[in-house]
Amino acid sequence: MTAVGAQGAKHFLDNPNKRVTLLGMSGVGKSTLAKRLPSDSWFHYSGDYRIGTHYLEEAILDNINAQCMEVPFVRELLRTDSIYIRSNLTIDNLAPLSTYLGKLGDPTHGGLPLPEFRHRQALHHDAEVKALHDVPKFIEKAARLYDLPHFLIDAGGSLCELSDPSVMQCLAAHSVILYIRTTESDENELVKRAQLSPKPLYYRPDFLISHLQTYMADCNYQYVAEIHPDDFVRWVFPQLFASRLPRYEQIAEEYGVSVTTTELHGVRDERDFVQLVADAIDRREC
Repeated sequence: MTAVGAQGAKHFLDNPNKRVTLLGMSGVGKSTLAKRLPSDSWFHYSGDYRIGTHYLEEAILDNINAQCMEVPFVRELLRTDSIYIRSNLTIDNLAPLSTYLGKLGDPTHGGLPLPEFRHRQALHHDAEVKALHDVPKFIEKAARLYDLPHFLIDAGGSLCELSDPSVMQCLAAHSVILYIRTTESDENELVKRAQLSPKPLYYRPDFLISHLQTYMADCNYQYVAEIHPDDFVRWVFPQLFASRLPRYEQIAEEYGVSVTTTELHGVRDERDFVQLVADAIDRREC
């Protein structure tokens, strides 16, 4: 324990520079919470935004350009520099990043072959590690350039999958790590939502290969190209969710504090949020 152990609840409440990392599955309410904090005092650092606008920006644009080159009319305009393509990725719209990450399976349904899929997964992993190591630099920049005293780190849902322990050590040294634990009803809702609208996901390499083999055997597939990308995501998401929960718990136990999604849903404003974190630290200290 670093940041939490060094500062109790009173210290956190009195601290003029509050820094909190939100940890949990995508969809638990991290982005919604960020919008409830005043932008004139809180800097919202999104790891996914940093990945998409900096570390994977070129790869995202190359992928978009490659797709556009398949259309003869657009290809000629691009080759003559008559038009250009740019990504309009924002904190609230990460579609360019998720589209690049892609889904595994049948190319006629937008799927990627396994080698390319694994390549993009590896790039995303490395980009996420770098983006989260950028946090100290942005804490300093938020204070110096924007005069913002407080800092909120919106970590992606795949944070618990990273193989580099230095990431958590860095975040714990510079912030209170707040794990948002899902209630059973919220877990069911997240799974339901993911199956209704399957989205690209990051998988640990060993998890991907193991579950891919099981899925292909169950479906009697010989080739990855036979897989419908959405069907695989629907099938694997509940198992991915279950595999991440103990990883989140371990991070919270070692580095941070925990609240439930029910507690988070009760946060209406900055005051509620600060008290929520302080109460979580109090519980940890007891």
